[in-house]
Amino acid sequence: MTTATAPAPTFTDRVGNTPVLKYVPGVLLLIVLGLIGKWAQAELKLIAKFTGTHLPDIEYVLWAILLGLLIANTVGVPRIFRPGVGTYEFWLKAGIVFLGARFILGDLAKVGGISLGLILIDGTIAVTTVLLLSKAFKLAPKLGTLLAIGTAICGVSAIIAGKGAIEADDEDSSYSIAAILALGAVALFTFPAIGHLLDLSQHTFGLWVGLAVDNTAETTATAAIYGPEAQNIAVLVKSTRNALIGFVVLGFASYWASRGQAAGVAPGFGNRTRFLWAKFPKFVLGYIAVSALATWGAFSKADITSLGNISKWAFLLTFAGVGLNTDLRAFRKSGWRPFIVGALSLAVVAITSLLLVLGATSVFDLE
Repeated sequence: MTTATAPAPTFTDRVGNTPVLKYVPGVLLLIVLGLIGKWAQAELKLIAKFTGTHLPDIEYVLWAILLGLLIANTVGVPRIFRPGVGTYEFWLKAGIVFLGARFILGDLAKVGGISLGLILIDGTIAVTTVLLLSKAFKLAPKLGTLLAIGTAICGVSAIIAGKGAIEADDEDSSYSIAAILALGAVALFTFPAIGHLLDLSQHTFGLWVGLAVDNTAETTATAAIYGPEAQNIAVLVKSTRNALIGFVVLGFASYWASRGQAAGVAPGFGNRTRFLWAKFPKFVLGYIAVSALATWGAFSKADITSLGNISKWAFLLTFAGVGLNTDLRAFRKSGWRPFIVGALSLAVVAITSLLLVLGATSVFDLE
């Protein structure tokens, strides 16, 4: 007689289950790196104060990411820490949900509505640019599609969603993910420098990053380096962008199905609705729900402060996880061509989105 195999334990298993303990070392590592980042920022400020020297105020976000990058790309992350380190995306989504308390629905509707229009324009430019460059650099067609989906919408999550929908090879998805993550690391260091060089306000910078940076984790971290208001706006814009993932993936799935190279989606409104719901990032609904509760006065000022602090702690773990999960050696394995296509596309999208944001900010008085 055979017995059913128990499902693999997940992070959300109740604490009473022993398997959840395997996440503890990695989560503790995330906390430690985040706290070291905050300590490093504070110590640098003290050194500058007591020595009278002008030292750069390096945000704890960047310290945590740099420490994670150093570990991941030298000694590597030991096996015992990997399950817990892999939860950084859970903390990212939790942080975004609680951040919803900082916005009322009116703000969501105004900024989200304007950003939706910008996203549609910018996303069209991104997809067109990536596909044309992919053809010019002779990338595999489905690899180009995955890069286009990741660039236009939400990075790794969009690539994973698109892989199954268009029936792409594991190699194509690995190459596209490696390129997107490498470019996310580039954005972390270049976008804040460009923002300061152009003297962008936090609001404008947040809009720009929310439109231009691919992966949600890197979007949040890049904006947080610039400032808290920039982070709030970037998360709002990026959440709007993420909500479109199902439509973009459905479009590409239909295209490849029409060429006989993917199963496609069964005809009918109900089937398409189920497809879109399956691809929709559910944490966006949590973000909107918390914002709705804040709008209706369900939270006191103290509650909103507490939720904001919970969000900050969740992001603290996220930023350490971004560094620990960025293996630059994976880029070398994937080769130069996907990276070059992604880099050129990022440059086009960055310039285009910045011009769109500057134009929209002056027309709609978004500051």
